[in-house]
Amino acid sequence: MKLSIFSRLFLGYITIILILGAISAYTVLRLRQVNAEVGIIFNVDQRVVDLKQKLVDSLLSHVGSEKKHVITGDPTFLTQMASGQKAFEGYLSRISEIAGVSSNRDILARVGSGYTRYLSLVNEEIELSKADRPYSRSEYGQRKEEAVAQVLEALKALESFYLNDIQERMNRIQETAGSAERLSILMFAGAVLVVILGSLISTRGITKPLKILMAKTREISRGVFEGNLDIGSPREVAELAGAVNLMCEKLKKVDTMKSGFFATMSHELRTPLASIKQGISLLRDGAGGPIPDKQKRLFAILSEETNRLIDLVNSLLELSKMEAGMMPFTFGKENIQSLIQRVVLEMTPLVEAKNIRIEVDTGDEGEIPPLKLDRERILQALRNLLGNAVKFTPDNGRITINAGRRDRTVQFSIRDTGPGIPKENLEMVFEKFHQSPGQAPGSIKGTGLGLAFVKHIITAHGGRVWAESEPGEGTTFLFALPL
Repeated sequence: MKLSIFSRLFLGYITIILILGAISAYTVLRLRQVNAEVGIIFNVDQRVVDLKQKLVDSLLSHVGSEKKHVITGDPTFLTQMASGQKAFEGYLSRISEIAGVSSNRDILARVGSGYTRYLSLVNEEIELSKADRPYSRSEYGQRKEEAVAQVLEALKALESFYLNDIQERMNRIQETAGSAERLSILMFAGAVLVVILGSLISTRGITKPLKILMAKTREISRGVFEGNLDIGSPREVAELAGAVNLMCEKLKKVDTMKSGFFATMSHELRTPLASIKQGISLLRDGAGGPIPDKQKRLFAILSEETNRLIDLVNSLLELSKMEAGMMPFTFGKENIQSLIQRVVLEMTPLVEAKNIRIEVDTGDEGEIPPLKLDRERILQALRNLLGNAVKFTPDNGRITINAGRRDRTVQFSIRDTGPGIPKENLEMVFEKFHQSPGQAPGSIKGTGLGLAFVKHIITAHGGRVWAESEPGEGTTFLFALPL
């Protein structure tokens, strides 16, 4: 099933959107992971570390007030001790709410048990002091310090745990960000590559058949009507190719009808034109009685124009036979150098009349081997090309003729110093009835069939013919024949 251009573009854009969506989704997922880690650091770990410091401060404040009360017996310090106890227990309760890991709860249990032990020793010492009962103050002081040390050690372990957790989470954030960056770059590079390749494939699938169609239209403009387009392409282009094939078939039929019409017309006109020519000749010779000089001059003009008309009809008939493939060719081994010299010799009167200099370079004798060709037809092609060059070369101009081997062919060129041909007309000069602008003043205007004859003759020999020109710098006609 051939996809339309719209479908190809739509699928291409959808692919690009999906790739970009995948990259965005992956980036969002990684950002959420980083967000979760940062949230735990700020909402759990850092809060526990801050509360631990407050626990230490409240504990030390409590211990300081307790020592002052033991020494002075001032009840004010009891109030401070109660305030410190309340603050410590509040901070410990908040940490217990935040902490959720069993190992953390073990540490908090050690903190609670150590603090409870410390409070119990403080209360015992206060009761003994109130009852004036003897006790070892140093022993109680040592035991209280041990209990406080237990609490501080547990709090230090708690802080260490959460600081390690912060470090681990920061490392994970860094790794996540690094891997996300690397993978995002890889995904982006892959997406760009996929987009470029997809665009190339998609656009090539569209532009390649269009280029073929453009080449075909150029062939049609040159008169080649072979409808042989069969290309894999989008549906719209395939339909256009089908329409071009149909157009070529119709143009081919029209061209065949046209050639048939010219052939029929030319054939039918030959007999009456011959009769008219013969009648004019008889009248001019006095077959109908004496004629005045003025009428003789008129009959001479009529005879000349009749001859031109007969020549045109014969040319049309001959060209129609060539186009229909009915013109016989007699091939034999011929020396092309001698044929060129003969045509140059035939053109000598026309060349001398315009004072044109002809330069011929066909290489050393024997350099170009004899070629298999139809002698009379090649002579006709050479006459048409050289005559065309003489026609467009101004007085005192120059014509250069070259011949030489090129790869597996023999290439010929005839260059003039005429006005040149615009590039847009180069492909049209070999069409029937085409008249190139810039003909030298005083030249007889031709029928526009000479170069069409050249093209058919050279093509029938398996060669090709073309023209190169720059306006104002002359024109070069070239043709190549196979060895």
